[in-house]
Amino acid sequence: MIGDVATDSSTSGDKDRPGRAGRPSGTGTRRPRRVRMTGKERREQLLDIGRTLFAERGFEGTSVEEIAAKAGVSKPVVYEHFGGKEGLYAVVVDREMRRMLDMVTTSLTAGHPRELCEQATFALLDYIEEYTDGFRILVRDSPVAQSTGTFASLISDIATQVEDILGLEFKARGFDAKLAPLYAQALVGMVALTGQWWLDVRKPKKAEVAAHLVNLAWHGLDGLEQKPRLIGHRKS
Repeated sequence: MIGDVATDSSTSGDKDRPGRAGRPSGTGTRRPRRVRMTGKERREQLLDIGRTLFAERGFEGTSVEEIAAKAGVSKPVVYEHFGGKEGLYAVVVDREMRRMLDMVTTSLTAGHPRELCEQATFALLDYIEEYTDGFRILVRDSPVAQSTGTFASLISDIATQVEDILGLEFKARGFDAKLAPLYAQALVGMVALTGQWWLDVRKPKKAEVAAHLVNLAWHGLDGLEQKPRLIGHRKS
């Protein structure tokens, strides 16, 4: 479909057509014209509505009927653009994953490792704050997530960005650089899970949350043992 039409009714019949003398023959008020959207505009509208509903109710709690009703279109329009609820959800998830990853990647501009850690932390918290609906969708499991990627796979992608930074820092300090992926996963996971908690409580302020996270990460790394050991009885 190149374009489709919202639910406002159009004028019909001869009521407002010019009469023989070139004047309107009807005296009533003209009905509003239909608002016609291009296919691209309708697609974006459906994505926005779907994102909101999926964030509020989850994949299972959202129906094609409700998406169509909120968009003011019939169900076949949703199927025509996305093939169904699964297709719409997959596009929403893919967009949000790309958005979060892009925000983290483009934030890493400073040279000092601690400032890079701060930038990555702020990027994740910025995404959570600015795209709350998207974040709620990403952290919620659904059957479709298996084909589009999961929150865990997204965290892994972000950790890869941090891994190179840690690898260089480990080499400079005489640590085994092969362990950088493990620590990258731990650091990014710490920020992401704290972000889930902060999303609900919104206290303290974002900058303070970032400062505490970086404080734990940086000074934890600063005091790393080259060969960490367990002090309890369990050894395996």
